[in-house]
Amino acid sequence: MAKILLAEDDSAMRGFLAAALAKAGHEVEARVDGLDALNALQTGADGDFDLLLADIVMPGMDGIELAQKANDLHPSIKVMFITGFAAVAMGARNPAQSQARVLSKPFHLKDLVDQVNQLLAA
Repeated sequence: MAKILLAEDDSAMRGFLAAALAKAGHEVEARVDGLDALNALQTGADGDFDLLLADIVMPGMDGIELAQKANDLHPSIKVMFITGFAAVAMGARNPAQSQARVLSKPFHLKDLVDQVNQLLAA
């Protein structure tokens, strides 16, 4: 079981993702946007997160900036991005970590869980 920080601004998507990951045995802390997730990373009294699962396009702070800050605070955190705008959102920007994965919407929840488990096992 891994501790996952989920940053997703769409409430329905956030609920579906959190439920699927929890059903797969992971502990999920779901946050409404990048700024809220950064706060969880900075004040996480209950330990470090194993994985940051972040939408790329969010208000306030996008997922790429969040991943960079997460990596500064917790260098061992793994990162997976979810987005419907992968090519546009990434542009010339590089993910915070070279091993970060991008999962493009739409996707099946089973695919998400499988990719999360593969990334955590790597």
